[in-house]
Amino acid sequence: MSKLKTFAFAAFCAAPFAAFAEPSGDASEGEANFRQCASCHGVVDPDGTVIHRLAPTGPNLWGVVGRQAGAYEGYARFSNAIVAAGEAGTVWDEESFVAFVNDPSGYLREVTGDSRARSNMNHRLRGSAEDLYAYLAQYQ
Repeated sequence: MSKLKTFAFAAFCAAPFAAFAEPSGDASEGEANFRQCASCHGVVDPDGTVIHRLAPTGPNLWGVVGRQAGAYEGYARFSNAIVAAGEAGTVWDEESFVAFVNDPSGYLREVTGDSRARSNMNHRLRGSAEDLYAYLAQYQ
């Protein structure tokens, strides 16, 4: 096998795991940033252990890393745009998560190609989205 084919095969095999590499942010800083999210979101594990009280507005963020955008069983209030993004292949990895929380509707307009796409999340994160991602990545 040529070096190019070997490299291409190795890259192909590693691709599914590259998106979920070690987060670049600081989880402890992300925990402090989560207070901005807590009015709409919570973190509750599948056994019912409450990490952060589950607010009635947004979906549970337990297991958000690696989850398809706009898909959380039992939550029906996603915007059409985020559902479309998920159906088109958007999965919450660090890159997509950071872009979304920094500009939710702008991100959805970009990934769906719909200039009218809107997110139900109208808050833009203050602080490091990478830190918030690192914090939530602990809860899988």
